Amino acid sequence: MANVMIQYNEEGDLCLYIAKKDLEVNITELEFDDETKWGGQIHLSSGAIYHIDPIPKPKLPISVRAKRLQAA
Repeated sequence: MANVMIQYNEEGDLCLYIAKKDLEVNITELEFDDETKWGGQIHLSSGAIYHIDPIPKPKLPISVRAKRLQAA
């Protein structure tokens, strides 16, 4: 599992940042995106898929633990 930061980039797009790799990738799909359940599978523009345990919708930016389900 990796520590990642989910935030909005300068263009206003939701993105995932992996500090260990100094990699910032746009999020194309979020499995759950409402006030009570946010997270699940996160699809990235690179083709990679990560998973974070669903939580109530947080204020961004947020650091979370994410598991890579599919490499890019």
